[in-house]
Amino acid sequence: MKVAVIYDSFFGNTEKIAKAIGSALGSPNDVTVSRVSESNHDMLKDVELLIVGSPTRAFSATPAIKTFIKKLPGTSLKGVKVGAFDTRMRIDERTPAILRFLAGIFGYAAKPILDILIKKGGVQILPDEGFFVIDSEGPLDEGEFERAAKWAEKIKVS
Repeated sequence: MKVAVIYDSFFGNTEKIAKAIGSALGSPNDVTVSRVSESNHDMLKDVELLIVGSPTRAFSATPAIKTFIKKLPGTSLKGVKVGAFDTRMRIDERTPAILRFLAGIFGYAAKPILDILIKKGGVQILPDEGFFVIDSEGPLDEGEFERAAKWAEKIKVS
């Protein structure tokens, strides 16, 4: 199966998750893991599975990811299996109330990414997923590489 994992990353955390997902999905012969700035729509030709990931910045995906997926032609992903992930800070009782409130309203990057991929004809294979960073610049929370690999394994059996 030809797979593309497209991501954006500011501090390297989303890149690490993207690479963990790519490794779990198959060999470099079948899986391309690419930063969005080094990607183009032509590389999606004949892709059977597209995974897109972004850090959550201001409750949203990065501008580069949003532009890339919005510029996908019409239903160019018709029949392509799609998935989305993001990296985010953990929101819990220690998080300031205003941030908990805003996160509840605006959410994270992965869901809107997945919604656009579906609108472009993609077939959702799993719920979107968020991977946790300890602080806005990271590092990743303990166990997130393993969780990313397990998420990818679920994709393989879908």
